[in-house]
Amino acid sequence: QVQLVESGGGSVQAGGSLRLSCTASGYTYNRYHMGWFRQAPGKKRECVARIYGGGGSAYVADSVRGRFTVSQDSAKNTVYLQMNSLKPEDTAMYFCAADASGFSLVVGQAAYWGQGTQVTVSS
Repeated sequence: QVQLVESGGGSVQAGGSLRLSCTASGYTYNRYHMGWFRQAPGKKRECVARIYGGGGSAYVADSVRGRFTVSQDSAKNTVYLQMNSLKPEDTAMYFCAADASGFSLVVGQAAYWGQGTQVTVSS
């Protein structure tokens, strides 16, 4: 059974930092592509970062580039989202997702999703 478990969310003041973690189990980690998505109330879900399996490339959205970094530790089956210089507009529920298809991840139709972790940034 595939499981993705996120952690690391919380409440911070603007300018602060958080690191989200997503630990995967139930499949061969390096064969899947991983992504971080976020969704704020009343807004569309947005992909903020992706990292491709097998040591592939990483991508971050324009809205967070220069502030967020995605990385992974294959030995721990874990993908991270380091979030620096947080802004109130970063407030959202953050989800980890995984799929063997990079295209499915890009279009937000990943096969597997975590339960989400809340990030709240106050001004």
